[in-house]
Amino acid sequence: MNYDRRQRKPSFLALCGGLLAAAAVGLSAYASHGVGDGQAQSNLQTAALFGFGHGLALAALGAGTTRRMGKAALSLLLLGTLLFAGSLVAGAMVGTSTRLAPAGGIMLMLGWVLWAIDAIRR
Repeated sequence: MNYDRRQRKPSFLALCGGLLAAAAVGLSAYASHGVGDGQAQSNLQTAALFGFGHGLALAALGAGTTRRMGKAALSLLLLGTLLFAGSLVAGAMVGTSTRLAPAGGIMLMLGWVLWAIDAIRR
């Protein structure tokens, strides 16, 4: 991977990853200090964990990804994280259903499998 900033292009996926990781830190703090219900706190911590981990992956991998399959894999990671973590957050904060979490989890798994396939094809 080339880390010379002048030769890299801006990356929307890396930007989203950084923002996702930052939001996850805030969400984790809120879950620890601002939520009294144990189940809601657990769901928010799970959402923060997935948001931070996948945000970090997007931030690290997004800028160096140029192949179509790699970008598709990272896009699935972004969408899957938003669906999975977003569903848990919405369920904990406003009481909506978490029915989108499984779809987000499946997207996350597919994204990682696609990333692995792209990695072996390089």
